[in-house]
Amino acid sequence: MEKKIIEFNKTQRALKDEQKFHSGDVVKVFLRIKEGVKERTQLFEGLVIAVKGGQSSSPTITVRKVTHDVGVEMIIPVGSKNVEKIELVKRAKVRRAKLYYVRTLTTKQSRMKYKDIKDVNKKDESKVEGAKKEEAVVEKVEKKVEEKKA
Repeated sequence: MEKKIIEFNKTQRALKDEQKFHSGDVVKVFLRIKEGVKERTQLFEGLVIAVKGGQSSSPTITVRKVTHDVGVEMIIPVGSKNVEKIELVKRAKVRRAKLYYVRTLTTKQSRMKYKDIKDVNKKDESKVEGAKKEEAVVEKVEKKVEEKKA
């Protein structure tokens, strides 16, 4: 029984291409909304203040935005069929896993130091390139060791 549950969870996680979100990220969430017969996509852009259920089959993120001096929060299941896609806009350096204290701050007080996502992607690409170079070096060393043995 436990193996079936574990396999189900793995398949659920594999269905969605998992992008890691952290608290402090600014994201655009594209939601599918049905109104009668018509279906449309609604955009919700805001700050991720909490990420829950990271290892489970149904992780959720709490996104907050302030519109017309009213704070609006949505708890969004990442693996939901109603979520078309989630786009990362900016990433901030924060020192908390849960940013619930942002609820008490004004908009001006809650401003953080953001990094543009292009810079973050460049760093990620450079890390991947570095890992590929390391793998190539390891393969060369292994070939030399095999040649010396032969």
